[in-house]
Amino acid sequence: MRQLILASRNAGKILEFKRMLAESSIDVEVLSLLDFPELPDVEETGTTLQENSRLKAVEISDATGKPCLADDSGIFIDALNGDPGVYSARWSGGHGNDKANNAKVLQQIQELEVNGPVDRSAQFRCVVALSFPKGHKRAGEVHYESGEMPGTIIDTPRGEHGFGYDPIFVPAGFAQTSAELSAEEKDRISHRGQAMRKILPILAASL
Repeated sequence: MRQLILASRNAGKILEFKRMLAESSIDVEVLSLLDFPELPDVEETGTTLQENSRLKAVEISDATGKPCLADDSGIFIDALNGDPGVYSARWSGGHGNDKANNAKVLQQIQELEVNGPVDRSAQFRCVVALSFPKGHKRAGEVHYESGEMPGTIIDTPRGEHGFGYDPIFVPAGFAQTSAELSAEEKDRISHRGQAMRKILPILAASL
């Protein structure tokens, strides 16, 4: 069976990708970096989501010799001048400490509110990159798609689903946080879901 590598060790992100790929008609075995423990983490040195998604997709595709799908995502908060942005996963210092990242964002907003109300508007953004290895009919090509989910930051985390900043983010038009939505609801509106639906036709035509 044809194989596709997800350039991630984030269990929540892998679950979302696999769920959306399973719902497509693409006949492919989906692996992740959890299946390649010998591979080092790709250093995300880019200054944009697209640069980081490309770095991961190309490096892992070259290392495994298989098509690779990577994403870089972040939350862009208006009151914080767009931060954490590309640094969302490591905003509190370590990489992937969701509780610490959420706590730092809430503290920063609360400090600003000492001087009066602030704009709590925010956007989740995602760029996915699809890269092909040497010997593939599309060797050297990298395809990109993006998605954005607007919403608002709340004071207190709510919900047990999702990951990252989901517990403090209420999508526009909803009363629940992203962490309170079902997997199906979140996939339908999320930044990653939007980007994936756009990239799937390219993936289907390439494998």
